[in-house]
Amino acid sequence: MQATRKMEFWVGLMVLMALLGSLFMALKVSNFGKLAGLQDGDTYPVTASFSDIGGLKPRSKVTMGGVVVGRVRSISLDTQTFKALVTIDIDRTFTNIPADSSASILTSGLLGDQYIGLEPGGDDANLSAGSKIEHTQSAMVLEKLIGQFLVKLSEK
Repeated sequence: MQATRKMEFWVGLMVLMALLGSLFMALKVSNFGKLAGLQDGDTYPVTASFSDIGGLKPRSKVTMGGVVVGRVRSISLDTQTFKALVTIDIDRTFTNIPADSSASILTSGLLGDQYIGLEPGGDDANLSAGSKIEHTQSAMVLEKLIGQFLVKLSEK
């Protein structure tokens, strides 16, 4: 009887540890909260304007050379220019990004998620909190490309 209770205790403990491990991994993979490694205060905000953001969403990754350097914080509409204003949180470990860098909205694969890719410029000054990325390239929307192809095809 005693051995059975001991075995039940250890099995229960292992199940509990597996559940906690699964929860931790789910939070880590989803970049949720402080478990993601980007805590409040560990980033600095930068803005960029795009004429079309496609399917870009808040929390989308921002990469430079294939390395994730930040996340999209928010997306809003600039009522003066009617362009999408994207606020990006860049990790403070990347403080040497040139101020004249460019930002493009890219797609992972053919139909994957969209993210922002940064291309470094050559300026001696670096991006800092509140900087604006001036050189941007909007998303290529697959539906627009197909529509343009069909129009060109019908003209022949």
